[in-house]
Amino acid sequence: MPNFNRVMLIGHLTRDPQLSYTPNQTAVVDFGLAINRNWTGQDGTKRDEICFVDCRMFGKRAEVVNKYCQKGNPLFVEGRLTFDSWEAQDGSKRSKLKVTVENFEFLGDGQKQQSQPSQSREPEQPKQDGRQQQGDEIDDFLGKD
Repeated sequence: MPNFNRVMLIGHLTRDPQLSYTPNQTAVVDFGLAINRNWTGQDGTKRDEICFVDCRMFGKRAEVVNKYCQKGNPLFVEGRLTFDSWEAQDGSKRSKLKVTVENFEFLGDGQKQQSQPSQSREPEQPKQDGRQQQGDEIDDFLGKD
């Protein structure tokens, strides 16, 4: 029987991305997404549902997300579900589903994403227009001229 594990989500970051590195210096970024669902119930009342999803991304893309995203920014992510399990300090077994992000796209205004840099970010050099700078760096990453 064939298997298929693919997730596509659009949501807003629930916290600033947290960048770390593996022992072999691979970048890892963890962040959360909130995905809203709005609908009207059978009785006519408007209802909301929010799904909170933990995400993890590796490599150069992780560094790009860390640099340009912050809490509240909209983001499209594509990846796969990963099942993590561990034993807690009290001896109980814990588990969690997480999205391992393989691709992403910025949504919304690029200027807004840079308007309030997080204190955990490295200071940026004054360059050209922020949106152009972001686009140039992403084009460099993707190998575009």
